[in-house]
Amino acid sequence: MKQRLIAWAPVFLLALTAFVFVSTEFVPVGLLAALGQSFGMSAIEVGPMLTAYASVVALASLPAVLLFARFERKKLLLGLMSVFIVSHGICVWAPSYEILLSGRVGIAFTHALFWAIAPALVVRLAPNGQGPQALSIFATGCVLALVLGIPLGRVIGQLVGWRTIFALIGLLTLIMMLLLWRGLPTLPATHGGSWRSLPALVRNKALLWLYLLTIVLVTAHYSVYTYLEPLLQEHFGYSANITTMILLIFGAAGLIGSALFSRYQARHAQQLLTLAILSLGSCMAILPFIANQIWLLLPLSILWGAGMMLMCLSLQSKALKLAPNATDVAMAIYSGLFNVGIGGGALLGSIIAARYGVVENGNWASILVLLASVPLFYLLKARRQEMAH
Repeated sequence: MKQRLIAWAPVFLLALTAFVFVSTEFVPVGLLAALGQSFGMSAIEVGPMLTAYASVVALASLPAVLLFARFERKKLLLGLMSVFIVSHGICVWAPSYEILLSGRVGIAFTHALFWAIAPALVVRLAPNGQGPQALSIFATGCVLALVLGIPLGRVIGQLVGWRTIFALIGLLTLIMMLLLWRGLPTLPATHGGSWRSLPALVRNKALLWLYLLTIVLVTAHYSVYTYLEPLLQEHFGYSANITTMILLIFGAAGLIGSALFSRYQARHAQQLLTLAILSLGSCMAILPFIANQIWLLLPLSILWGAGMMLMCLSLQSKALKLAPNATDVAMAIYSGLFNVGIGGGALLGSIIAARYGVVENGNWASILVLLASVPLFYLLKARRQEMAH
């Protein structure tokens, strides 16, 4: 048992590191009001900070992975974690919104590179060729951060303040960095792809449709989810405690989506993705009409959280399968485009909320989900054609 734990320790450490890297991106979502108060701004004015972060990740992902394509992976990982920690220190100290934003930009650069190299590292570090199991652990860490990072950050922020959250994230990262320094072997760069991989990826029709589908769905989700706090508190009049409870329920419901993915992905991958998209679209369409009834809002949050987890795991799994010979490059592009969706969603939601009111965000998002049926159809068609050959 002890040997097994030692063998799997690097995988779990990287999954935990992924949880931290992804969580720190979304912690501000649950703290928009607190951040705004610190700098004399409204929650909606602070919201586009997520757009800035996501834009940096989107623009930096591919250039970063190509620039560092030949670097030994252990040193590269420890180096980017060092920058990650320093950037969080800047956020803790930040006396102005502009300095906070500069710290967030530094974090975003490290996020871009980490997301590109980490999935392949996890597979390499898995014992006895158990790459798929290791990747599942890593993916769950990433997606749990998407659904649990916000409510956990909100709870801690309400208790000790938003600056303390950034300090705790930096401290936790330092501990993991030291453990990885001691526990990781030397990892030369291999099979990650290079700029020569790009033409083959561009010719991969299924992968291109997956990328487009990802952008549309993630934009739709974050145009609503980013502004859930002002929607529930300012429009529907819920207390801060109720908002926190809704976010926690949403996050916990992600475990349902994870369980469904783990159990049925091997045999029903297409059906799971379709189910996730239907759940997501339905929840955001219904939200403006039932959110004033707490007994309806609670089950909606469960369905929405489960659907979001299932969607993220399904998309990530497909992206990895569609580019087995250029994993780092394909995942860098995927990560960049996922963040285009996050940033686009935060920006779109801000525009809609400012012009029409935050209650209208769900209606616009549901239209985007309907449009997502086009890339979904062509993705499945391209996959069938590939398998036929």
